Amino acid sequence: MFNKAWLNADQKKQVEAAIKEAELNTSGEVRVHIDGYCKEEVLDKASFWFEKLNMHKTQLRNGVLFYLAINDRKFAILGDAGINAKVAPDFWDTIKDKMQLAFKNGNFTEGLVEGILTAGMQLKTHFPYQSDDKNELNDEVSYG
Repeated sequence: MFNKAWLNADQKKQVEAAIKEAELNTSGEVRVHIDGYCKEEVLDKASFWFEKLNMHKTQLRNGVLFYLAINDRKFAILGDAGINAKVAPDFWDTIKDKMQLAFKNGNFTEGLVEGILTAGMQLKTHFPYQSDDKNELNDEVSYG
């Protein structure tokens, strides 16, 4: 069984603060979803949660999901069509590699925060904040 306490209260606050910071100057949306197990291809499971969390319904299709399956030690970063059309083809892999290095060193929260903030910089570049922007998706960490 998956333990939601994988992130303690302070770590959860750090991650959610990073989401808010990443979204501060952009119309883009960032979500983090944590599961216990992923017995299928990790990108398939991330896609399932992307849709379940309604991330495909943002106006500019600029949502980014950080999906982690803790017990199976798998994770994926999934960007929607709008952001994927703007970033380099290896952009998500570059973030994933940095996160994986932090994770291997036991720095899970720091690695996740760094990934979120890096994604936020690209979102800001390609989808700058507009005066009529609204937060389209919840910023809280979700659990499966």
